Amino acid sequence: MNVDYGWRRWTMVAAKLFCRIVAPCIVLAGICRGPGAETVMNEYQVKALFLLNFTKYVDWPAASFADANTPITIDLVAGAKFGEVVKLAAEGKTVLGRRVVVELIEKGKNPQSCHVLFISGSEKRLLSDLLKKAKGLSVLTVGEDDQFLEQGGVIQFVKKAERIRLEINLDAAREAKLQISSKLLNVADAVRGRDR
Repeated sequence: MNVDYGWRRWTMVAAKLFCRIVAPCIVLAGICRGPGAETVMNEYQVKALFLLNFTKYVDWPAASFADANTPITIDLVAGAKFGEVVKLAAEGKTVLGRRVVVELIEKGKNPQSCHVLFISGSEKRLLSDLLKKAKGLSVLTVGEDDQFLEQGGVIQFVKKAERIRLEINLDAAREAKLQISSKLLNVADAVRGRDR
């Protein structure tokens, strides 16, 4: 009974978080707490919700979509467990009438067909190659590596005081022809290239 109530409560909170940007970013940043495996699971949930919210506050060029029915695709270079969490969070979701599709991609696959590319910190050895493949494409790259922004990534997850924070590289976003909403920029801990 308590487990079911807790799951329903989490689902209701998650639904509310999708309705607004400022509240989700602030609240989600504070969720990641607790010892052991629970911390990992909470961190996965927070990052999954952030990835979905990013699709609402980034504008892609019209050419990024074949037609009005083309889904927004989130490709993950990450472990299967994180993939399951993101797929569950995205199930049945739409953004501006487009379905959100989540795929775990094979190592070495070209990210040409995706809109969001998340590269896990555990895949550090692939980071440079994937970012080179994404260069010149309108792909929102998101990662966890300490050098992610320096290597040309757009959004980096940073863990500070057991909370997930965001840092954004606007120069990389401009190069990818992506427009990031001021609402998302305002909740980031750091925004590089903001003054240009």
